[in-house]
Amino acid sequence: MPMIRIDVTEGRAPEELGKLSRAIHIAVVEEYCIPEGDYFHVITEHPRGQVVALDAGLGFERSDAVVMVQIFTQRGRSGEAKSALFAAIARELQGVGVAGEDVFIGYMENGAEDWSFGFGRAQYSTGELAIPSSREA
Repeated sequence: MPMIRIDVTEGRAPEELGKLSRAIHIAVVEEYCIPEGDYFHVITEHPRGQVVALDAGLGFERSDAVVMVQIFTQRGRSGEAKSALFAAIARELQGVGVAGEDVFIGYMENGAEDWSFGFGRAQYSTGELAIPSSREA
């Protein structure tokens, strides 16, 4: 049940933003075997010049079409699972026109006690929701 933030420079059509979100969701569903309905995305557009993503010394340049993805999910997945997810996201985004060098992903982990799905209750902690296995977290 990851929560995903997608940050882009403004100027994309609403349909394109939807395709970006859907591509990322497809990758997460396939790699982490989460239910299709576990779909929690926030897409934020920023004015030109407010999204900065240099190459970190890797020797390539990004365009203004950079897509910054932040994934918030429960801890427990292996480094291999995370790497497979990163590759799947890049592949799916390439399918909707985003170049590999324009995909930037940050991954943040937390625990079951760190989530509330509504009403100010921590539903995993209260038992209202079953805590996902590490394969589904």
